[in-house]
Amino acid sequence: MPPLSITPGKTKIGWIGTGVMGASMCGHLIDAGFSATIYNRTKAKAQRLLDQGAAWGETPQAVAQQSDVVFTIVGFPTDVRAVILGDDGVLAGSKAGNVIVDMTTSQPSLAIEIAEMAAEKGVSSVDAPVSGGDIGAKEARLSIMIGGDEAVVAALQPCWETMGKTIVRQGGPGAGQHTKMVNQTLIASGMVAVCEGLLYGYKAGLDLETVLQSVGSGAAGSWSLTNLAPRIINNNFDPGFFVEHFIKDMGIALAEARRMGIALPGLALAEQLYQGVKSQGHGRDGTQALFLALSQLSGVDWRNR
Repeated sequence: MPPLSITPGKTKIGWIGTGVMGASMCGHLIDAGFSATIYNRTKAKAQRLLDQGAAWGETPQAVAQQSDVVFTIVGFPTDVRAVILGDDGVLAGSKAGNVIVDMTTSQPSLAIEIAEMAAEKGVSSVDAPVSGGDIGAKEARLSIMIGGDEAVVAALQPCWETMGKTIVRQGGPGAGQHTKMVNQTLIASGMVAVCEGLLYGYKAGLDLETVLQSVGSGAAGSWSLTNLAPRIINNNFDPGFFVEHFIKDMGIALAEARRMGIALPGLALAEQLYQGVKSQGHGRDGTQALFLALSQLSGVDWRNR
C-alpha cells in the first residue's frame, strides 16, 4: 500500500456526530479546505455544517462510501458500535486504504475490536478521544489523545492540527481511550473540589469572583476552575459536556480499574455524586451542575440566591 496522504482539497472526509463538540470540530476541517459528507441522527442539528457546504449522507455507510477518512464522535459505546460496526455502519461502506477515526470517549476494548475488524478489510482505525469541552472545540485547541498505527496517525496531522493544540500519540489501538480514562479520573475528583470550594466561599460570605482572582492562578488552579467556576457563579449550567456522558466515562474507567485490579475510591465517590445529579434531572446539563446537587445537600437555593 502506498504511503497515506491526507491533504485539504484532495482528501474527502466523512463526519458522524454533530453535537456540542462535533459540529465545531467538523466545521474547522471544512474551513481548512476538506470536503465533507456528514451524518447525524437528528438532521436539523447538522444544518450549520450543511450551510457551510457539507453534503448529507443518509447512513454512516453512505458517508463512508463518499469518504477517504471518516471521523465519528457520538455518545456511548453502543452508539460507536452501531455507527462503525453496524450493518449500515462506516466499516460496511469502507474500502481498503480508508481510515476510521473514532473521537468518542469509549471503551479501550471496543477500540481494539474495531481496529482488528477494520484491518481485515485493509482499513486503518484510530481511537482519538479529546478533552477541552465545547470551548476547546470552538477554539480549535483540544487535547487529542491518540491510539493507532504510527504512520497513519502521522498522516492525519493536517486534521489533528485543525482541531487541536495538544496532539499526542499514546500507543497502539486503545491507548488513546486509556489515556482519556486518566483524564476523566483527574477531572472527576477535581470537579467535586471546585464545587465544594465555591460552596464554602459562598457560605463564608465571600465575593466568589474575587476569590477566583486569588485561587485561580495558584496551586489550586485548573481548567475546571478557570472555565466552569464562572459559569456556576452566573447560574449557567448549559452543557459543555453532558452529565450523562461524564457518568458513562466514569463507568468505563471504573470497569477498567476493576479489570486491572486497582482501587479508585475517589473516582467511585465522584461517580456516585454524579448519579445523584442525574437523578435530580440534570443529566443533560453540563458537568458543573454537580454544584446544584451539592448546594441542595447544604440547603442552599443557588438559582434563587
